[in-house]
Formats: sequence, structure tokens, C-alpha cells
Amino acid sequence: MNQGFRFLWTRPSQNVTENMAVFLSRLHHVSLHVSNAEKIANDLVSKFKFDLFAARLTDKSKQFAFRKGAAVFVVNERPSKSRVGLNEGILGSTDRYSIDPQRADLEKYKQGNNSLGCLYDLSPLHPVDTVNNVCFEVEDVQRSFKVLRDLGCNFLVPPTTVEDVNGPVTYSVVKSIVGNVCHTLIEKTNYEGVFLPGFDVIEKDWSLEEEDMSCPVTHFDHITYACPRKTTHQVMGWYEKVFGFHRFFIDSNEDVDEGFVINQEGIGLRLTAMEYWKCSKAGIALPFAGKKEPDCKFVIAESLPEQGRNQVDTFLEQHRAPGIQHIGLYTKNIVSTAHTMAEAGVQFSSPPPAYYTQLGKQQEIEEAGHSPQMLAQHGILLDTDLHQDPLSQRASSESKRHLLQVFTKPIFAENTFFLELIERRGATGFGEGNIKALWRSVQAYMENERVDRQEPQGSSKTAQTALS
Repeated sequence: MNQGFRFLWTRPSQNVTENMAVFLSRLHHVSLHVSNAEKIANDLVSKFKFDLFAARLTDKSKQFAFRKGAAVFVVNERPSKSRVGLNEGILGSTDRYSIDPQRADLEKYKQGNNSLGCLYDLSPLHPVDTVNNVCFEVEDVQRSFKVLRDLGCNFLVPPTTVEDVNGPVTYSVVKSIVGNVCHTLIEKTNYEGVFLPGFDVIEKDWSLEEEDMSCPVTHFDHITYACPRKTTHQVMGWYEKVFGFHRFFIDSNEDVDEGFVINQEGIGLRLTAMEYWKCSKAGIALPFAGKKEPDCKFVIAESLPEQGRNQVDTFLEQHRAPGIQHIGLYTKNIVSTAHTMAEAGVQFSSPPPAYYTQLGKQQEIEEAGHSPQMLAQHGILLDTDLHQDPLSQRASSESKRHLLQVFTKPIFAENTFFLELIERRGATGFGEGNIKALWRSVQAYMENERVDRQEPQGSSKTAQTALS
């Protein structure tokens, strides 16, 4: 277990040049930092049907890796308030778990033989649970480090090499422009292990794993940031400059400067999307480049003042910083996935009941091959892509492009981070026809939560806060 594990700081090469080409890269994993890793581990395994496949337990860290298809979460137990220092480490693994081994088999892991703190990340001194690291795999960390440093980026961890019997992995951590969000850049070209050095992997041949047809989640579809008002252009500019991201238009009529704006009926939001570009000087390119797997897009959400407070404001207040508000999980069958997760205890945010009875919606749902009653059971929304190509417009209704979506309720104690299930049947956007209802479902839940918290205090304003 962890035999031959080595950890060393790598001095940046003086021979790195800025002559960049297109490098194979992908989104490697997303990191959560939480106060109770046991609870989140149980939720991911028992409710969201992820598999625990690797863990790293030392006297200073608890790190667990979960995956569903190509979607990988790494859960880190963040330091207690008594700990100090950005990378001081995490609570020791000597504390005994009370976790149910049939739900997430954590107890089989023993304490590792190294005393390092959080690997491939750093432990943020953030006051609440947070999802704050999107890790990219790159071809050359040294090259990326030099380019990004020359662009003025702030590196929280310099190029560092970790290796075991399966080979070396080099990584660095760069701070983003968005709140507490950072990005780990990982180079593992010469690594032959299942995950990363320092992690103990469950003894299982994952190549023989059969797909879970009841819950066929395959990858991360998109990641959404909640940002303060009037910061969208600054965020987009940083990602374009640093990682070569390009604009992705949510709607064909979307204003280039204003983004996709919803400013009516009690909800004011500005949504702007970005996607990877094939030629990034930092060495980050389209995930799965040269393959057919889709990439992961990034969405910036900010509130508009005209319609009052909404869920973006709630996130910024309760998270206490801009950050990752939700992640979309792509599934091949949203009805089956939502049903399986709901049966396991996942709660979903439902749109107003009138959504399913509005003019034309029932017919639209039935033409897509679904039952309105079945979708309504779990709050799933369906949108037909109206921007068909000419061939699609002449084809039958069965060939139309559809998008199905549903939001979960927040998975942390605070009304901050949640997940989205999304199924794409040819649609590439974000369901502009669904966005108002989808976001309203979250806003209604958060407003009701606020009412429930205020009522015991005798607030006279609670009756005015609930959405109709």
C-alpha cells in the first residue's frame, strides 16, 4: 500500500518555450472540501450512485475519489477551525468511522505511510462546505506553468511531482479569478496507475465494469459559477486569456455583450457560457480531443437588481464568496436516473405545476416520447431545440432535438451547491425554453427555506417572500 511513494517539488525548467501546440487534455476531476467527508461520501454512493474507487488517508488528510462514468469527484475533509495555514493538512485518519461499509466502504482503507497534507489540491480556509477546484489534465505542466506565470497568474502550488510504482505525476495549482475557485493542472502522461500516486485503489478491474443502466450518468456536462453583478466580462476575459476559452451562445438571439438575460416575472438573471478552444497556449484543449466524447462547458450566472434577490444572491451570501453553484451531470436516461436517485433519497426542485399544463407543452412532451405525468413526478423539464437545421426541419418530430433537465436541492447544509441532471437528444445548448422554469424551481425552494427559518423568529415579512 503506497509502497515506493515519493513526493518532491519540481524546479521550473529554464528551457520551456512558449511555442505551444494543441495538446490532448480533459477535465480530470472536481474537488469538494467539506467538514464531514463521511456524510458526503455516503450521499454520493447511496443516493447519487457514484462508486468509491480510491482513497488517501494519512494523519493529515482524508481524500476520497468517486466516479460515475467519466465524472470524478474528489472529496477532501477540510481542516477544523483549530488548524491554521493554507496547506496545514486535514483531520487525521485515526478517528474511527461510523460509516455503513455497505454504503461506502471507507473502513477498508488504512492509514497511508506518508504524512503529507492535501495532495493535488490545497486545503482552503473556507468557512463552509465548498466545491472549489476544477482539475484539468494537461500534456506539460512545466510549459503551462511558465506561460500562465508570464500572464500574471497566481500559483498556489508550484510544479510538484508525486510518484509511486506506477510512475510519476506532476501537478500545480493556479488560482482563478472567481472567488475561491482554483484549477489543478495535472500531467500524467507517464503514469500507468488507475488514478493518482498516493491514493489506494480498490482492487477491481474497472475495464470490465458494466454500465449502470438504471442510472447511466456518463460525464460532467457543465459547471456553473455564481458571480457578483457586473463581473461576467471580467471572468470571461480571464478564462479567454488564460485557458483560451471561447464564448458559447446559449440562445441564437443572445446579445454578445449582455448574454442571455431573464428579467421578468420575479427573476432577474444573466447567463453567459464558455467552452474550451482547441488551441490554448496553456496546453489545455478540448477534452477528449480527437474523440467523440463531448466537452464540459462553463456558465457564468449573475443576478440582475430589477427583480430583487434570487438564488445567485443567496449563494454569494451563504457561500460567502463567488464560486461553483452547480454541476450538470449528463445522463443517457434522465427519467430512469431521476427515479433511481429519488428512490435513494435525492430531492429535486420542482417547477410550478402549471409548467406541464401550459399551452402546447403536453403535446411537445408526448411528441418527444415522454409522459407529462412521468416528467412531473420528478420535476423534469423538456425543451425542444427550435433552431433545427434545414434537414431536421423537414424531418419527422422524432428527429427533433430535445433537452431534458432537473435540479437537485442543495447537497450541503447551506443553500449553495447542487447538482443538475441533463439529457441531450441532439440539443447542444441549455434549453432556453426551460431556463426560467428551471431556475424558478430553485428560487422557490430557497425562498421557502428562508421563510421556514424566519417563521420561528416571528418575522412579519415571511408571508411576502414565498413565490406563487
